[in-house]
Amino acid sequence: MRLSGLALAAAGLPLSSGLAQDADQKPLGAGPGPSSDGSVKKGPRQPNIIFLLTDDQDLHMDSLKYTPLIEKHITAQGTIFKRHYCTTALCCPSRVSLWTGKQAHNTNVTDVNPPYGGYPKFVSQGLNANYLPVWLQEAGYNTFYTGKLFNAHTVANYHSPFAAGWNGSDFLLDPYTYNYLNSSYQRNRDAPVSYEGRHTIDVLAEKAYGFLDDAVHAGDGRPFFLGIAPVAPHSNVEAHTLDGDIGDIEKAVIFTPPVPAARHAHLFPDAIVPRTPNFNPDQASGANWVRTLHQQGPENVEFNDHFYRQRLRALQSVDELVDGLFSRLEQHSLLDSTYVFYTTDNGYHIGQHRLQPGKECGFEEDIHIPLIVRGPGIAGGHVADIVSSHVDLAPTILDLAGAPSRADFDGEAIPLTKSGIEDAAGTRHEHVTVEYWGFAATEGKLFRKDESRLILNNTYKALRIIGEEYNFYYSVWCNNEHELYDLKVGLSLFLGLISCSCFQR
Repeated sequence: MRLSGLALAAAGLPLSSGLAQDADQKPLGAGPGPSSDGSVKKGPRQPNIIFLLTDDQDLHMDSLKYTPLIEKHITAQGTIFKRHYCTTALCCPSRVSLWTGKQAHNTNVTDVNPPYGGYPKFVSQGLNANYLPVWLQEAGYNTFYTGKLFNAHTVANYHSPFAAGWNGSDFLLDPYTYNYLNSSYQRNRDAPVSYEGRHTIDVLAEKAYGFLDDAVHAGDGRPFFLGIAPVAPHSNVEAHTLDGDIGDIEKAVIFTPPVPAARHAHLFPDAIVPRTPNFNPDQASGANWVRTLHQQGPENVEFNDHFYRQRLRALQSVDELVDGLFSRLEQHSLLDSTYVFYTTDNGYHIGQHRLQPGKECGFEEDIHIPLIVRGPGIAGGHVADIVSSHVDLAPTILDLAGAPSRADFDGEAIPLTKSGIEDAAGTRHEHVTVEYWGFAATEGKLFRKDESRLILNNTYKALRIIGEEYNFYYSVWCNNEHELYDLKVGLSLFLGLISCSCFQR
């Protein structure tokens, strides 16, 4: 019997594999096409670009403090953008917004699975021919990618069509995307290969290093873009077929803490979730379903601390991957001609506001995320105050590539140099628009009989505004509740039931 739609949605696993079109994948060294204005800027002046995209990495629980090699190679030598946000706190919508420069309400990819999201929705909206790698190839780049691209990109639909825009690719595919010791990768146009028993980040590292070598030895003088998307520190997820109640999500989809490589399993034995003021508070906070949560008991908090440690341990393989990349960049004398971006698709919460491990909320833990950039002309050890979001990243990368911007972008290029950041401080926008449709899923362990794995009414739109003298978060929920937070003074105001229309998609 097939898994229920709700069960699969809770895990971010595919509901459908039905796709009908095909798309050509350019061979290594294929010539660029014309850009929108008919010109192509190419040649040695174009920089190489490496883009590292983790999965569900937090900023507010100090995960970056546990990655010393990322600190050494990227943070200390680059700029951290301390006011960077995702615009939808869920994997697939966030990633599509990142690669297209558009908000989810404009891509119409608003979920992780069909009919509203996932790889099939990405294709049906015409985005497979209209996103960053395609534009970079047109600008004269060789493009490579390994790791997770989108949810519902599966062992059944990877060729229907193949993801466009990549000279070389090795994708991590559902339903094994989140299984750390039983991953399946699919290289170029080959059939998927199972790596049962091997740690997925170790497999990914080998593939990333191989693509870097391919880019360096292409022999055509073209710059390269290399996307690397490890699944860490996402939860480990296993999906099971049920013979009984297909609606029993607890049995159909098994969430467990991330699985670190064996060499890292002993690390950080005393680490716990930072006990910030909003951690498991005595009084309920938030609106809608969040306000109904019970305070977590000692056993619950202890398990969540273990969950947190497993996330930190899983990230150690990513830390090693970054070290290996920079070792190879140095060997190839590419450090001075390569930009390296490090970010994640969305943030994460564990215990804040009484929430079990998960994301999908508008709280800072879920939407305020790491962005660090190192490269030519970028100040080392610098902290930027300007506001940026994921829809700004595609415009930023096209700007670095010397390619024209696009009229339908919702974002704008982020200034990367210290002088550019200072010049933008008084003129750049101060807001981020945040949106979410549908469910919220608990990824930890349930400790009460009245707790649910899946919350269905989690639809809201929000505005985040940050300036020198103000710092606000305002949201409107589909159940007609409004809430306002003044983060500068730590005050919140629940505005109750105010007439509004539910958001449609």
